Amino acid sequence: MSAQLDNLLDYSVPELIQWCGNLGEKPFRAKQLAKWIHQSGMDNFDSMTDLAKSFRQNLNSRACIKAPSIISDNVSKDGTRKWLFDVGNGDAVETVFIPEERRGTLCVSSQAGCAVNCRFCSTGKQGFSRNLSTAEIVAQLWKANVLLREAGERVYAQERPVTNVVMMGMGEPLLNYDALGPALQLMLDDTAYGLSRRRVTVSTSGVVPFMDRLSQDCPVALAVSLHAPNDALRDHLVPLNKKYPLRELLDACLRYLKFAPRDFITFEYVMLKGVNDSDADAKELVRLLQGIPAKFNLIPFNAWEGAPYECSSNNRMRRFAEILNDGGFSAPIRVPRGRDILAACGQLKSASVRS
Repeated sequence: MSAQLDNLLDYSVPELIQWCGNLGEKPFRAKQLAKWIHQSGMDNFDSMTDLAKSFRQNLNSRACIKAPSIISDNVSKDGTRKWLFDVGNGDAVETVFIPEERRGTLCVSSQAGCAVNCRFCSTGKQGFSRNLSTAEIVAQLWKANVLLREAGERVYAQERPVTNVVMMGMGEPLLNYDALGPALQLMLDDTAYGLSRRRVTVSTSGVVPFMDRLSQDCPVALAVSLHAPNDALRDHLVPLNKKYPLRELLDACLRYLKFAPRDFITFEYVMLKGVNDSDADAKELVRLLQGIPAKFNLIPFNAWEGAPYECSSNNRMRRFAEILNDGGFSAPIRVPRGRDILAACGQLKSASVRS
């Protein structure tokens, strides 16, 4: 029985340096290897022409560069592209690319399913299966760059089409912290993807202890799924609030700001008709966040089969945003993307691969 090959997508650059060191290779060789993998999108060691032949032979016998296979690849009429990746054992995850005039944003999944079970989110309704590995997280970015480059996508005339990454796909990223950390490091490392901390965003429903850890280990931009102006409503919409209520969450946001690459926290707020969208709700939000540098991202609710909610009307969302603006907060209303292929916020849900 042959030995299992190490998937090099699983290693941050410092980890890859150590891995290569165990083969007797110097750090600069590991960095050359990282550039071939992450910058060139290469998965064939024999084509890495500036690596010594003996090193390539070693790589072929010990390692691989492997992304999960793609079950489906759909493109929306607005240009949004969604992939369904097979991560094995009947599990699949979705990844979404959102092209814009001056950037390309990739929405990456961190778990198969989600245990947080926010009431308005389709992903939570399928339940939680497992955490993704670092390789499975990074592979979504690696494969997206390869496929988009093949399709001729360019942003700023760069070789790699993805300029921004948001950990806003399936799952709660901070509940998979051990795999998330090395993945973020690869996204930021100049030897790999070279994204700035401002262009990588982790979205969380409010896992306070890991917000604190992230601020020390890898402080990227932070987005907090808020969705309610008080604990009573948030306990219902975001059950995690029962463990980490608003006061604890907001105190953690203030601590995070001391290390964050931006001078504000983004608060995501899904607009639910008759649930959290009244003038009184907006005014309560203004009072709640006084003293916290914040920006709101108002998200029209994207319906899914069996959803118990409806989206607020356009007039109601505009009035809600107006109250937040008057209270001193920027509050743009997000333009939904990819609705026709179920790629919009809250719609990501993968059926089992098994028949």
